[in-house]
Amino acid sequence: MNKSRSSKQPFSIKIKPELLQQQEQHFLEVEQQDPQSPYFRGQSDETKAPPRRRFMLGAIASMGVAGAQTAFAASPGSKERPVPSDATKTQGVGVATDDGGYGFRSQFETEVRTRYATKTTESSWSFTPLQNSMGIITPSGLHYERHHGGIATIDPSKHLLYVHGMVKQAKKFSMSDIKRYPVVSRIMFLECSGNGLTEWAKPTLKTVQGTHGLTSTSEWTGVPLSTILNEAGLRPGAKWLLAEGGDAAVMTRSIPIEKALKDCMLAYGQNGEAIRPEQGYPVRLIVPGYEGNMCIKWLRRLEVSDKPFMTREETAKYTDLLPDGTALQFSFGMQPKSVITYPSGEMLLQKPGFYEITGLAWSGQGTITRVEVTADGGKTWHDAVLHGPVLPICHTRFSLPWEWDGKEAILQSRCTDDTGYVQPTIKKLVDERGLSSVYHLNGIQSWKVAATGEVSNVHHY
Repeated sequence: MNKSRSSKQPFSIKIKPELLQQQEQHFLEVEQQDPQSPYFRGQSDETKAPPRRRFMLGAIASMGVAGAQTAFAASPGSKERPVPSDATKTQGVGVATDDGGYGFRSQFETEVRTRYATKTTESSWSFTPLQNSMGIITPSGLHYERHHGGIATIDPSKHLLYVHGMVKQAKKFSMSDIKRYPVVSRIMFLECSGNGLTEWAKPTLKTVQGTHGLTSTSEWTGVPLSTILNEAGLRPGAKWLLAEGGDAAVMTRSIPIEKALKDCMLAYGQNGEAIRPEQGYPVRLIVPGYEGNMCIKWLRRLEVSDKPFMTREETAKYTDLLPDGTALQFSFGMQPKSVITYPSGEMLLQKPGFYEITGLAWSGQGTITRVEVTADGGKTWHDAVLHGPVLPICHTRFSLPWEWDGKEAILQSRCTDDTGYVQPTIKKLVDERGLSSVYHLNGIQSWKVAATGEVSNVHHY
């Protein structure tokens, strides 16, 4: 559906690229001093370690005795513990003695989401560190966020989901009601339709976390939405569903009934535990393959109608402004996309030789069937290996061995899904859609490897 708009309408998301770049630069300054980071720019030997690490290494050396201990500052989600010089000669931490029964990650693991500058923290977003991702599952604590009114705090024992409108009988469901229905689990990606919004006209952000970090994959557990709708009973002529969140933004989106009955779910679990507050605790709508904005968090109301509701988030926002001034509405699906995560922007290849190129591919339309990789800017393409499991509407890990000869190279990946759709170049998308839209950028990402080994974000066609 097209709806006329002024061709001079500004971007739907107000951002200042220079602020994003400043935040990213601060992130990089820290990472470039850490030998464990892929962005490390120093030497790999201990004498070139960052000041704090050099101090600790020197302290151990000066003690020169068994049992000498030190510790690094603990990273988020971890606990700082003393590090023995020989762990085989020192008793380890007792079971469930200091972790509250939940556990920590290692204090030496430093991956975190990064939030880029917005006017408020309540209406903001944070990016998954794809550069350090392993496999396809994103840890719950690293799953990207997009909020419009902050993270709601809701007592599940008092939360209710209302279903009304064109139904035979209006219903309300408590969380205990929802959880008594047959459960399903499915591994799926979510992606913000604004993922990559800074990259349309020119390369802007430096790292893959900045350019592509608004996508993550989790195992979602819950109840098929069709189960709840069937309980209420749909009336003849029902075509659309309004989903409403219980946050301060009272987020609302219209969803086609066909999609709602096909594969949508009410998720109360994520990666084997209760869904996290920033992901919509106690219950979130999951709309497989559609833009993340439609996966309403803190879901509290479903209203059935014979027409779309034309909410703010599908009229003034989340539409694709075209060159002729019309806006493409209801462009729900996330099309096939891929990105090389290693090596990627701001990393440094220390010397020529063997490297394994790796990355992620995904499609909201179905299953990834092929990923091709080039190291010469598209002159020659090679089929990458797809690592299982290869699932529909899910991140797929790919890799390709590469022997770097020390000369300049342009790394790119392009994917194909089971509909036959091949990932396009950014230029092709700009030629078709212009530069007035910020959503649904799924063009081929290019990383330039300089002769010095430095990797940077470029546009290359």
